Amino acid sequence: MRLSPSRQRGFTLIELVVIMTILALLATVGLVGYRHKLLTAREAVLKENLFQMNHSLEQHRADRGKYPSSLGPLKEFGYLREIPEDPMTRSRDTWQTELEPPDPDNPDAELGIYRVRSGSTDKGTNQIPYNEW
Repeated sequence: MRLSPSRQRGFTLIELVVIMTILALLATVGLVGYRHKLLTAREAVLKENLFQMNHSLEQHRADRGKYPSSLGPLKEFGYLREIPEDPMTRSRDTWQTELEPPDPDNPDAELGIYRVRSGSTDKGTNQIPYNEW
C-alpha cells in the first residue's frame, strides 16, 4: 500500500529552514554571552594579578628598604611563585612598569619599580584602557 503524497511522513523544506533559523539565532545569543563572560573572567584575572604583583612590590620594599629594579627579584626572593601572565596580552613579557619618583634628598639613588600595569591598550568593559588600571 502506498500512501498518497499528502499523507507521507517527513518535514517540508520550509519547516527545516525555520528550525535551522531558530537554531542559528540561539547559537548566536549563546556565543555572544560566552564571549562577554570570557572577557569578564579575563578582567577579573587581570585585577587579581595586578593586585598581587603591586602588593609584592610593596612587601619587597618593606623587607629590603627599596623597590626592586626589575620583576625578577619578586620571584627570586619568594614574593611570587612566578611572574603571572598578562591575561589581556597573554604574555609575561608585556607588563608595563613604573619607576618610583626620584628622592630629592638622594637624586643619584637607583630607582625601583613601584607599580605594574597591563601592556594592553584595549579598553575594558568600564571603558578605561587596561594599561591605566
